[in-house]
Amino acid sequence: MTMWVFGYGSLLWNPGFPVARSEHATLHGYARSFCMSSIHHRGTEEDPGLVLALDEQADANCTGLALAVEAGHEDRTLQELRDRELISSAYVEKMLDVHLHDGQVVTAVTYVIDPDHVQYCGGMPLEEQAQIIAYAVGGRGPNTEYLYNTAEHLTEIGLHDSDLEWLAQRVRTITA
Repeated sequence: MTMWVFGYGSLLWNPGFPVARSEHATLHGYARSFCMSSIHHRGTEEDPGLVLALDEQADANCTGLALAVEAGHEDRTLQELRDRELISSAYVEKMLDVHLHDGQVVTAVTYVIDPDHVQYCGGMPLEEQAQIIAYAVGGRGPNTEYLYNTAEHLTEIGLHDSDLEWLAQRVRTITA
């Protein structure tokens, strides 16, 4: 049986595991947003950055990629994803149904935000997000790199996210 992972942020451009197949997919009931304070990868405890997370919202949809893990790499992939995504307990690992562009529905490992976690910061205005992202740096590099790579990759694969596009343009202006 194929193991699927739903990518909506850095997994789009840096999955970190062997991908056998990649398909456009939609996850219903969740919105992608910079709703997680990053104290490890894209910021520090003293100067947190922001990373994308899936915020549960009944009327929302998130477009991304369903990534099929290459056969034989499932156990290692799951362990590496847990090491990467569950560095703090802000993300919750769920098995959720995602809808591929051809109509097929697959169940995918998906990381969503815990809205009760201290790192949850949903509902922050876009301008405030831009000001944080423009200057934060963490263990995996500048917060700007994370934003730019995600926004550019979404555009490259033909997926549209108006908030990320606005943020990328605004952060470029701030840092110019």
